[in-house]
Amino acid sequence: MRVLLLIACLAAAVPAFARGDAATKPTDRGPAVGAAIPSDLSSTDQYGKPRNFDNLKGPRGLVLVFFRSAKWCPYCKRQLIDINGGADAITARGYGLAALSYDPVKVLRRYGDDHHIGYTLLSDPDSKVIDAFGIRNEGYKNVPFAYGVPYPMIFIIAPDGTVQAKLAEEGYKKRPPVGAVIEAIDALDKDEP
Repeated sequence: MRVLLLIACLAAAVPAFARGDAATKPTDRGPAVGAAIPSDLSSTDQYGKPRNFDNLKGPRGLVLVFFRSAKWCPYCKRQLIDINGGADAITARGYGLAALSYDPVKVLRRYGDDHHIGYTLLSDPDSKVIDAFGIRNEGYKNVPFAYGVPYPMIFIIAPDGTVQAKLAEEGYKKRPPVGAVIEAIDALDKDEP
């Protein structure tokens, strides 16, 4: 009950621009399609193991999901479970799969273990990777426990670190379903010679 009250208070307290700037399309944030990713994704996974782009990617690249929090964001929690349902289809297409938030390792491990998440969860507690991608939601500057969260986005990245596609929705409540990620990957296959 306290969690629901906290979420309701947070939603009411956060300015509209923090929930999504109507003047900016969600996919305009972060590196452009065709650009190189601005970070090697150096972070720690849910088991405390150092990770980076090279040891996360598959032969075809990496699907990288930025989410707000596995501790307090119900929309993120649903998204992580949804993605887990399609993780095998993504990896079968040759892509690594990882999701990154500012959550500490222990939060990610607990959530991953409790929900049998079968892909890598990355901890970016200082939001260094989030900032490098240019997707920190500055609307939370006056909300100490939430400052550092990214705008929720999904990047499909080639093995050379080039952004192939980006998926995002308006606001933070709606997320691209895993089926849309798989469709985007399949569309990339059709575009290749």
